[in-house]
Amino acid sequence: MALKKHETLQSEEGAPSWMVTFADLMSLLLTFFILVLSFANLDVVRFREMLGSIQQAFGVQVKRREADYVAFSPMQFERKDMELNQDKEQILSMVAQLRTILQVDEALKNSSKVEADDQGVVLRVDSRALFERGSAELKPEARQVLDTVSSTLKDYNMNLVIRGHTDNVLFRSAQFPSNWELSAARATAALRYILERGGLSPTRMRAVGYADSRPLVPNNTEENRKKNNRVEFYYHSPDSSSW
Repeated sequence: MALKKHETLQSEEGAPSWMVTFADLMSLLLTFFILVLSFANLDVVRFREMLGSIQQAFGVQVKRREADYVAFSPMQFERKDMELNQDKEQILSMVAQLRTILQVDEALKNSSKVEADDQGVVLRVDSRALFERGSAELKPEARQVLDTVSSTLKDYNMNLVIRGHTDNVLFRSAQFPSNWELSAARATAALRYILERGGLSPTRMRAVGYADSRPLVPNNTEENRKKNNRVEFYYHSPDSSSW
């Protein structure tokens, strides 16, 4: 009896032999599924969502090419470990001011978005809030948006780039042979209105048209095409060469 008791105690000191085999099996299964995942085609939508989360968390600006789709978007850089200087403090102040305006201004709230990067702030406005389809003539309600753009520029030592964008649906008319002319004409119309309001130097502003060369999202649905049809007002430091 004493011997049997001693043998039982010895076997209880370490892990049972079956557990070692089980652990090896789990390790092999984990390795197998990792390999399967690495060779599988990743879901593009989930990948972009993950990429966007990483960008916002770390303040990284990423350009990613997929066929004719190039994502181009200044990302937020507000983060706890950011080293502030005078330019960045000015950017954060402008972001706060514009976002406050968006909350109380219905014309901007439903058609606009504010983002920032390390060099400036972008106010992105749906083209439908400013222009009729295929037109570069400002709507009456566009004045409220452009007055906000102008007054904000007066409050800060920043320059302004007005960027016209379209979707990839080819638009042709006698006035606009392609989307390039249309996007440039829209940016120019917005710039002209701001200059005519007075009080701002033309050397602080410029207008540029990008047509469909810088989409925010793929032009594969009607909703996405609406998002890509936009006018961006990019406030940036006078020392930068941002477009």
